[in-house]
Amino acid sequence: MNQIDLSDPYDNGYEPDDYMMPEEEWDRDLLLDPAWEKQQRKTFTAWCNSHLRKAGTQIENIEEDFRNGLKLMLLLEVISGERLPKPDRGKMRFHKIANVNKALDFITSKGVKLVSIGAEEIVDGNVKMTLGMIWTIILRFAIQDISVEETSAKEGLLLWCQRKTAPYRNVNVQNFHVSKVCLFSLVVCLQDDPLGNLNLAFDIAEKHLDIPKMLDAEDILNTPKPDERAIMTYVSCFYHAFAGAEQAETAANRICKVLGVNQENEKLMEDYERLASELLEWIRRTIPWLENRVPEKTMSEMQRKLEDFRDYRRKHKPPKVQEKCQLEISFNTLQTKLRISNRPAFMPSEGKMVSDIASAWQGLEQVEKGYEEWLLTEIRRLERLDHLAEKFRQKATNHQSWAAGKEEMLTRKDYESASLMEVRALLRKHEAFESDLSAHQDRVEQIAAIAQELNELDYHDVASVNQRCQSICDLWDQLGTLTQKRRESLERTEKLLETVEQLFLEYAKRSAPFNNWMEGAMEDLQDMFIVHTIEEVQTLIAAHEQFKATLPEADAERQAILGIQQEVLKISQNYGIRGDLTNPYSTITTEEIAIKWDKVKKLVPQRDSALQEELALQHANERLRRQFAAQANLIGPWIQARMEEIGRCSMAMGGTLEDQMTQLKQCEHVIVSYKPNIDRLEGDHQLIQESLIFDNKHTNYTMEHIRVGWELLLTTVARTINEIETQILTRDAKGISQEQMNEFRSSFNHFDRKKNGAMDSDDFRACLISMGYDLGEVEFARIMMLVDPNASGVVSFQSFIDFMTRETADTDTAEQVIASFRILAADKPYILADELRRELPPDQAEYCISRMPPYSGPGALPGALDYTAFSSALYGESDL
Repeated sequence: MNQIDLSDPYDNGYEPDDYMMPEEEWDRDLLLDPAWEKQQRKTFTAWCNSHLRKAGTQIENIEEDFRNGLKLMLLLEVISGERLPKPDRGKMRFHKIANVNKALDFITSKGVKLVSIGAEEIVDGNVKMTLGMIWTIILRFAIQDISVEETSAKEGLLLWCQRKTAPYRNVNVQNFHVSKVCLFSLVVCLQDDPLGNLNLAFDIAEKHLDIPKMLDAEDILNTPKPDERAIMTYVSCFYHAFAGAEQAETAANRICKVLGVNQENEKLMEDYERLASELLEWIRRTIPWLENRVPEKTMSEMQRKLEDFRDYRRKHKPPKVQEKCQLEISFNTLQTKLRISNRPAFMPSEGKMVSDIASAWQGLEQVEKGYEEWLLTEIRRLERLDHLAEKFRQKATNHQSWAAGKEEMLTRKDYESASLMEVRALLRKHEAFESDLSAHQDRVEQIAAIAQELNELDYHDVASVNQRCQSICDLWDQLGTLTQKRRESLERTEKLLETVEQLFLEYAKRSAPFNNWMEGAMEDLQDMFIVHTIEEVQTLIAAHEQFKATLPEADAERQAILGIQQEVLKISQNYGIRGDLTNPYSTITTEEIAIKWDKVKKLVPQRDSALQEELALQHANERLRRQFAAQANLIGPWIQARMEEIGRCSMAMGGTLEDQMTQLKQCEHVIVSYKPNIDRLEGDHQLIQESLIFDNKHTNYTMEHIRVGWELLLTTVARTINEIETQILTRDAKGISQEQMNEFRSSFNHFDRKKNGAMDSDDFRACLISMGYDLGEVEFARIMMLVDPNASGVVSFQSFIDFMTRETADTDTAEQVIASFRILAADKPYILADELRRELPPDQAEYCISRMPPYSGPGALPGALDYTAFSSALYGESDL
């Protein structure tokens, strides 16, 4: 620290650079020029008040108000920013001398040599000594540190004035005496009006630069040689005002830059939170719909559910897949920007992390898979139910048609007035009925079994089925009872009547089973069938062919039965039998046999046609299976090949990051262009589902496999492009060259010994050592916490790049931002809202005001804001 020796700074006629006069010369001239004394009193008083007002006080008379030393000590504390010893509060002379001595000791501690200035002179109100002391303070704290190009303080201040006034015509600053008007052209300069120039300069300085009016223009103009120290004091205020403004502008620019980064990052955080909330809300709304598995009662209603599910798969889900992918990309980009700007990592709200969204998405897909399986199972169940219900209706209708009138027949009393032959005929007829009744036992049991199965499968109209089945069973029991009673009556009568018609009886015995056979054949030929494969159809066709092989034998039986009737006619003709030739033992006529036989012959080719149609349908289904399999067997490997291509491209060493980006963009274009193949496969899959095809032995790929692979491919290429963009962003923001990026990649690839895109901790340590790091256990543990915060045990390429860019690049820090705010706050530990609005753009000023906590330190004004806590919070160094 340079010492300043002021032997006699108040001698009339001193030279501008003469600050070293001997003490005896001081004593010879104790008077100060009155004009200079007046100028110094006014200037020094204003200068002192410009600082004392910061402490809420001022002085009126410079030699009187400093006599007790209190305001002198306060002045030194304000201008130095340091604390002086506690003053004595007494009013005695020795108290005042003690306080003034404390002030003088402080001045001396700053490297200033005070000659002939004692505390007694200040306490006694010696004007010369008081002004000399104040000039010493001004010179030390306001002028001494002014240096331009290694000049002295005075020369530096003069040189600064010359540079500031250089652009103005008619302005030539040579010294602090006669260039008095031009000095204040720092503010304004009007030609040919010195008095106006000075007054306007003083007014503007006071209004806009907060420099109090220290001299009157008349004092300067009416004095041939104004006091140089007064002028220098006044000009030094201009220097500090302009220097502070430049400093404030630099500080404001730094703060604007930092706040701009923060505002952009907060906007990205808000966008992520909003998109994450919307996607999670969609998942929460969708899952209950997929979990609602209340079965419908009819096939058409279940088909509508299936169609709704297909619409969800085709229309509603794909945009959400893109949203999920975009969320991951946005999250990675935001984290990269935060790392680049030395900000703390973004932590989304609870439940909105990328891992949370992935977990929710996985849950959705699991529910979705279960819902699809349930739909197909229900459709098969309803298909089975419809088939059984139709089969029940056909068999019930056939049985009820057969049973119609049987109860009335069994309750007749016709045998009471019949002849023996007629009774025997009735008995034989009854035996034939019993045979017929026994034959229908299996049909009744089949009807009951079908009804039971419909009950077990929860058929929606099971009540009517049960009612009809019960009606058939009740009638069947009633027919059994009536049949037994009628047989007993006929047998009692038969003992009286023994005439038997053998031919009619033979006819009845053979025609009844044949008739039953034809009815069974007609029922089988009209029986509904449901198959799912070509083999099942071929099995039905083989059974039908076996049935057709029995037709010649059946035709021979028919000819034999008709031959019996012909024999009856022949006997009646030969023996002249008259009367009704209707067979009394059978209700089956030859005409009925002929009609049923003709119907059987017609049903055979109809059955042939139905089976062939089903065979053609199954062949068509097989073509659909093969068509789907052919495409799926191409698309599946194609997707895998693209995945491998993306992996190779992301790890490629040749070329720049832009080259990698170009290759990935081309790959992405190829992938997007391939989308029509996926759509065609979706179309084939829909045809398969509409045809109710549930298996495909020609491929191991399902539509679900292809969908998952396709969505993973889209997500992977987008994520890889984002990673390259992040690397470019990191490289450009940190000033990393392409050669450095290639070196980073080369080092990473070399030490990625497992070639899985990550280094384990041992490989990472070896990599750092190869780069020249001197690693102890503690230092390596610290680095691992940076690159592997989740303690997974591996280091990804992105984490490696982030670490290396932090090691090779420079970023702004919390300390730099705090220093910038301190400049705007004029060295105060707090800042006011008005100061922020004056120095910063409106939006950034309001941003700071809304987020800065109140300042609670000593000496804070109302509304004071804590910029230190705010700046630390920007960089994650506090919990604000």
